[in-house]
Amino acid sequence: MIHTIHLDDKYVNIKYLLEEIRRQEQGVLFEQPMVANKAVQEEYMTSKEFWEEADKRITKVCKQYGVLQ
Repeated sequence: MIHTIHLDDKYVNIKYLLEEIRRQEQGVLFEQPMVANKAVQEEYMTSKEFWEEADKRITKVCKQYGVLQ
């Protein structure tokens, strides 16, 4: 079952709750937030996706320059 909730992160206890939820690797999906009343671009990635992509690119460059084989 999927639950949709709206949290206002201006409260300390909600910020703590969000930090705990973000640590979960499965079962949690954050929709794009509203920033200054403007929607964030739809092309975004999670922090996990970002670091996976960064690792791929670093490995590619290291192999290219002979640091890794």
